[in-house]
Amino acid sequence: MSDTPVPAIDQAFVLAAGLGKRMRPITATVPKPLVEVAGRALLDHALDRAAEAGIARAVVNVHYLADLLEGHLGRRRTAPTIRISDERDALLETGGGVKKALPLLGPDPFVVLNSDSFWLEGPRPNLGRLIETWEPERMDILLLVAPAATSLGYEGKGDFVMNAGGALQRRGEREVAPFIYAGVAILKPELFADTPDGSFSLNLLFDRAIERERLFGLRLDGQWLHVGTPEAIEAAEARVKASAQVQ
Repeated sequence: MSDTPVPAIDQAFVLAAGLGKRMRPITATVPKPLVEVAGRALLDHALDRAAEAGIARAVVNVHYLADLLEGHLGRRRTAPTIRISDERDALLETGGGVKKALPLLGPDPFVVLNSDSFWLEGPRPNLGRLIETWEPERMDILLLVAPAATSLGYEGKGDFVMNAGGALQRRGEREVAPFIYAGVAILKPELFADTPDGSFSLNLLFDRAIERERLFGLRLDGQWLHVGTPEAIEAAEARVKASAQVQ
């Protein structure tokens, strides 16, 4: 018998179907999830963090350059085990992509990761912290959020404000908010029961959860690196190297 505790959540969905337009010309021939940062594909960074958090199974959606993604995933020999949600016929955005994959994910809450979510860890791995923080009795959705002020390569106005209890609200139209969505969330599958067919954004579910006062956030411990453009890769790799030298 293993003494390792079973995590509260053991399944993940990784969003890897996007076109990666802002990463061109690199993504003319390589899907963005396979773009390498610090010697590994972004997709592998995400899957490795899932495995580190005790997640045994992952579903990855594919659309753009899907054969390359499937081939790459087929060569992985480490956890988690992977199933493919095929979106070759139509790109479904974040919400539609998750909804299509629900039969593969089953009835329990699961983690959703953007394949390009990339950060430097603090003292404790953030995905494990997120799973430990999950309280389904009072939360419909739990987001990993990063401080905008310390995130590398981010120049927007922020996404959310967070109260002392961790509840999130959207920033006002002309306001600046301190936190940005770091591309990692825990979701309940039943939230998709009354959602559109086809393409829609997970923001629909975030906004519904806000209305019910059931959208919560956990502050990322470390530094979020926004890897959105070719130039951002170089900046992210420099930050990774600097971090390694400090440790």
